[in-house]
Amino acid sequence: QVSLVESGGGLVQAGDSLRLSCVASERTGSMGWFRQAPGKEREFVAAIRLRDGTTHYPGSAKGRFTISRDITRRTLYMQMNSLKPEDTAVYYCAASDSFILHDTSTMYNYWGQGTQVTVSS
Repeated sequence: QVSLVESGGGLVQAGDSLRLSCVASERTGSMGWFRQAPGKEREFVAAIRLRDGTTHYPGSAKGRFTISRDITRRTLYMQMNSLKPEDTAVYYCAASDSFILHDTSTMYNYWGQGTQVTVSS
């Protein structure tokens, strides 16, 4: 069982930046970030294949969010720039045993507890 622990969330103003971190207890095939705003479904944000750093983003996150990893520290990061109030959500780290970069939450085997990001206008 892989455990994931996120950190780095907080309250910021529109236009600010935040960097989320997620430490994994073991290495997996790929990892990703999802977010869930109140009353909305969980939304895919970004994914990365750990062995070669290949990334995958949906259109909404491309350009403002950057996913990266530090294999030696078993840590996943997400740099979020130019934050907007609509980015407010609980952000979840997820890990998959698969090397395929999935954007569907059901394809991820392990989940963190989430970290709150609140962006004020």
